[in-house]
Amino acid sequence: MARVFSGIQPSGGMHLGNLLGALRNWVAYQHEHDAVYCVVDLHALTTAPDPAELRDNTVAAATMLMSVGIDPDRSTLFLQSSVSEHAELAWMMECTVGFGELRRMTQFKDKSDRSEFVSAGLFTYPALQASDILLYDTDLVPVGDDQRQHIELCRDIAERFNRRYGDTFVVPAHVIPETGARVMDLQNPDDKMSKSLESAGTVGVLEDPDSVTRKFKRAVTDSDNEVRYDPAAKPGVSNLIGILAAATGQNPVSVADEYSQYGPLKSDTADAVNELLNPIRDRFAELSSDPAEIARVLAAGADKAHTVAATTLERARTNAGLIPRQPT
Repeated sequence: MARVFSGIQPSGGMHLGNLLGALRNWVAYQHEHDAVYCVVDLHALTTAPDPAELRDNTVAAATMLMSVGIDPDRSTLFLQSSVSEHAELAWMMECTVGFGELRRMTQFKDKSDRSEFVSAGLFTYPALQASDILLYDTDLVPVGDDQRQHIELCRDIAERFNRRYGDTFVVPAHVIPETGARVMDLQNPDDKMSKSLESAGTVGVLEDPDSVTRKFKRAVTDSDNEVRYDPAAKPGVSNLIGILAAATGQNPVSVADEYSQYGPLKSDTADAVNELLNPIRDRFAELSSDPAEIARVLAAGADKAHTVAATTLERARTNAGLIPRQPT
């Protein structure tokens, strides 16, 4: 059985793009693969978040993963910072990746241009991400298209380490889902839906159903009132079609053929999204009422993850020439 790994940052309430672009696929993968999922709270430190807010967001992210259907009995679910091997292997990855390679990362350029303070951690983010993935002998990494460059760099790092020190890491492949992989902002359909943009076009997974409906009815389309799936020429309309297709498990082109006006398309998309979100909202409320159980699940997941990660890290240490640790 192939192993799949992915992580998500605890940077606030999750939105529809997270759900349709990633999380629903995570749920499916756990039934087909050996699935390892984590909340990457160490990555969140690159933006110097408020400590109390980070703790709350971390628990909320883990709760959301379980709410959308991640089953701790079928997958390994844990917090990145609970498994110390992530940080230690990250240093070895930093010593393997080149400065020029990190400097070419598009996400670093975009984020650093928007920030007054740019941490070294933001620059070396891909090295820690490679550590996250390689620690678990990962075969497949489900990601959005915006992460393709990072996964390609992770492959390069693994191959370089293997050439230097012998066969150490599994070289992973990325998996980009065809449907719902890139959910765009309802008000700015040239931009991906994002929490950080604080746009009225971002739909939260836990958002009130009436608010969700209003956002879809106000979604930007265009002036010709032709329903056609053409993301380049008609980004707003195509975004609605893609969301409706992803929410209902259909093909976007087939969905477009069912409509001749924008109004019904917007209304049906809002209804389909709320139908998708309602059980998740209910499950989130139920799980949140028992924080001790969430803590227990995450601790058990960290123990499972540590068993695999420790073996991989020791192999990397030995191959790189570090003296083995003495038992305590």
